[in-house]
Amino acid sequence: MDSNELKARTKKFAHRCVKLSVSLPDTTLGRHIKSQLIRCSTSVAVNYRATVLAQSKAAFKSKISIVLEEADEALFWIDFILDEEIMEHVKVDDLRKEASELAAILFSARKTLSKQKA
Repeated sequence: MDSNELKARTKKFAHRCVKLSVSLPDTTLGRHIKSQLIRCSTSVAVNYRATVLAQSKAAFKSKISIVLEEADEALFWIDFILDEEIMEHVKVDDLRKEASELAAILFSARKTLSKQKA
């Protein structure tokens, strides 16, 4: 997968998370998760775009670490929605799978960079 494909994929992920978020119930917990999930999922997309513009391997590794952390946080909030039984699995499972796959891709990229010499 090249950087343009991953840019598109992370942006689509953010859009999907926003759509899920706005369908959460208007409760204290629903509003909290909504805010957190929108913040971290859009951060995945925008910060991945920044990795593409990184001026050094060190900057790229730093930025990819941020993207990985945000993807993992999005996965946390998606899991939390399921744990709290706020939404049915059928409405969330595909998005959960995508969050897991993105986190795995980002982890692998960071691991590969860590093995390379600067």
